[in-house]
Amino acid sequence: MLNTNLQHIESVEQYEQLIASGAKVAVVCGRMGPMCVPVYSVMDALKSNYPDVNFYDMDFDTAVAMQTIRRLPETNGFMGLPFTVYYKDGGVVAATSSIQNKKQVKEILDGRLSP
Repeated sequence: MLNTNLQHIESVEQYEQLIASGAKVAVVCGRMGPMCVPVYSVMDALKSNYPDVNFYDMDFDTAVAMQTIRRLPETNGFMGLPFTVYYKDGGVVAATSSIQNKKQVKEILDGRLSP
């Protein structure tokens, strides 16, 4: 499990139920490395400003990630960690790779996950 202040996705079933619920979800799939830790911090800092969005992390080096995030067409070809995937109404609305700053994340949250 990653050492972040985000909720953790720990099973394929949990992931599938979360996405199928139609909730607004942001999942940061990575490691505790220099490109990932800043993104976890940005998500943690923003979560109180977006109470309708569920912020999660997922360990990149697990079977769960291999069977979910890493298989998405939207992440095909991604080379840098973390993979960050945004969901709304049961589908992917945005996906990014590598480090993202607060402004970049807010643009996605406001543009793709807003009502």
